[in-house]
Amino acid sequence: MKAIVVRRFGGPEVLQIEETRVPTPGPGQLLVRIHAAGVNPVETYIRSGNYDPLPSLPYTPGGDGAGVVAEVGAGLEDFQPGQRVYVAGCPSYAEYALCPGGGVHPLPDGISFGQGAALGVPYATALRAIDLAGLQAGDLALVHGGSGGVGTAAVQICRGLGIDVVATSSSEAGRRMLREMGAAAVEHGAYDEARAAFGGRNFDAILEMAADRNLGRDLLQLAPGGTIVVIGSRGPVEVNPRDLMRTGGAVRGLLLFQTPPQALRRIHLRLGAGLAAGWLRPVVAQSFPLADAARAHAAVMATGAMGKIVLEI
Repeated sequence: MKAIVVRRFGGPEVLQIEETRVPTPGPGQLLVRIHAAGVNPVETYIRSGNYDPLPSLPYTPGGDGAGVVAEVGAGLEDFQPGQRVYVAGCPSYAEYALCPGGGVHPLPDGISFGQGAALGVPYATALRAIDLAGLQAGDLALVHGGSGGVGTAAVQICRGLGIDVVATSSSEAGRRMLREMGAAAVEHGAYDEARAAFGGRNFDAILEMAADRNLGRDLLQLAPGGTIVVIGSRGPVEVNPRDLMRTGGAVRGLLLFQTPPQALRRIHLRLGAGLAAGWLRPVVAQSFPLADAARAHAAVMATGAMGKIVLEI
């Protein structure tokens, strides 16, 4: 099978396509024929060596993907060969991925493989952030970086749960997309305009993709008892703790890989229900062939994203 193999940490050029053997599933494992693999920013950090922990070399990157079940290991009678699925936590930059049963989830017929590859990390991260923030119907959320993979997921989930949303994007095209999803949309940093969209209210929660740029100003936008969930940050930031004391707010950090297994299972069950009901529809921004994984890594780190970057396999 064809797979991307990383033999040394470094720039995108270390993503090399190779012929490797097709793995065989053991008990509790599934072999999935991957048709589309999702590309996430965290995979660029791992590839560069700027992450902890790092995988042993050589390794095949990836976590998200979608395809069909090829082989079923013992103990997983709920799955059938040929079944459409999406995967989370599997080395998906390959024609076949060996996955634990708990990382494989049914993919409804109306969802493309590209859309399915957008689900694992972005949608689970967005729903986990909403849960950590304690958001409920009628609350108001600000989603910074709303047009990216996690951002679009957060907007869709919030609207599906009856939560009002203001989302930011650097481009008019991104803001137009967000409005079509039911969010009020403003440029990054336009806090006055963001609050004005809902009568001057401060936010019950802020989902923050760039805490190194925004966290200090976010503290001033919280409603009493509000919560900021830090989903992404590319460096340190200076804040005034008194701004947090003033509202009695909280700042919480989120790494999806630290989510307890039971909570993660519930998240994917809820995502499946949203897909089946039709109010979750992942947005694919760009697709690249597997051999162009290096270009996909550059694209996922570029500004102005409008959904998920995927590899078509």
